[in-house]
Amino acid sequence: MSYSIIEIEVTQPLASISLSTKDTGIALILRRQERPIGFLMKALPASSQITPENLTQFIVEEAGTKILQESIREELTTFEHQIPLPSLTVAICTKDRPENLARCLQSLLNLQPSIWEWEILVIDNAPSDERTKKLVASFPKVRYVREAKPGLDFARNCALHSATGELLAYLDDDVIVDRKWLEGLMEAWAENPDAGAFTGLVLPYELATDAQILFEQRGGFRRGFEKIRYGQILPGNPLHPCGAGIFGAGCNMSLRRNILLKIGGFDEALDTGATLPGGGDLDIFYRVIRAGYPLVYEPKYLVFHQHRREYAQLRRQYWTWGLGFMAFVVKSYQSDPPQRSQLRRLVWWWFKDQLKQLKNSFRGRHVLPPNMILAELWGGIVGILGEYSRSLRRIEQIRRQFS
Repeated sequence: MSYSIIEIEVTQPLASISLSTKDTGIALILRRQERPIGFLMKALPASSQITPENLTQFIVEEAGTKILQESIREELTTFEHQIPLPSLTVAICTKDRPENLARCLQSLLNLQPSIWEWEILVIDNAPSDERTKKLVASFPKVRYVREAKPGLDFARNCALHSATGELLAYLDDDVIVDRKWLEGLMEAWAENPDAGAFTGLVLPYELATDAQILFEQRGGFRRGFEKIRYGQILPGNPLHPCGAGIFGAGCNMSLRRNILLKIGGFDEALDTGATLPGGGDLDIFYRVIRAGYPLVYEPKYLVFHQHRREYAQLRRQYWTWGLGFMAFVVKSYQSDPPQRSQLRRLVWWWFKDQLKQLKNSFRGRHVLPPNMILAELWGGIVGILGEYSRSLRRIEQIRRQFS
């Protein structure tokens, strides 16, 4: 299967859409005055022709209320840059993927940061060759730093200590930034200058395989199209802030550098590579909130992520989600005693929810097949049964090896 991704500016007349013989559906990115306001998917026969009238009906049915809300919001509010902008470092942590990195860097360099002092920093994490270093040398405006210790959070902390900016934006190498990415971050900062962290919308770069479509049908990395300011209390969510997955994704996040230093940087026993490839973003979001700082989600702060192309890769991703989540929970349980009762309730809720999803999947009422949900469930079991402690021991060995 393959879905054609099409951008629609809802203030402009709609045109007909013609699918190719390989396309089995469409994914629409809706914008109003360039601001992303919706993402719609629809399965269709190959070679379909979609008239403007049918397209209008689909958009109104699925996103009409949101379009009306945005129209009213636009009439009632204006965004004016009045708050001084901090200096910015954009850090891309990468390992042996120069093709992805080149695409990400080019998307950044295509931006026009006319009123923002910024730098781009590439952290080459335990590379097996010199390809990344040579690539970065071909971009004169990009700074290269090598971090020998393998592990994403080693690389993130290397960026923390190498950066010069007051605000530190982290990107994964498998994303490209939207043309309004910098404006989105600027807007989030201007509206929330007291925030400790910012996250943004993540949409698919492509929907070229069954696995990518399945992942996005389940929700992907999306956290919606509404601005959200998270504080110490979230009405209606008694588990806040322990359920840190709601805050955003680590592939597109920014943190105030002084606050990140104050709370000790990233936990290097999380996001360690193949053995524990997750949990670091959940942990840092949680710790920012627990330290008393707001965290802001801004949809205009948008990137496009290249999802896993193969079913086996997607199944492993769900396994790592369960593993990383429970490793984060165990770490938080050990390090944050006042939250222990809440964390116990979170674990109970998570396993109940996973079993409910599994039951629905067996009955054909869930977008994911049972093996995907079982993978996430099994990852959670492995995570809660000592994975964080095992990772701490592995990390100490790495530190000794490179000391």
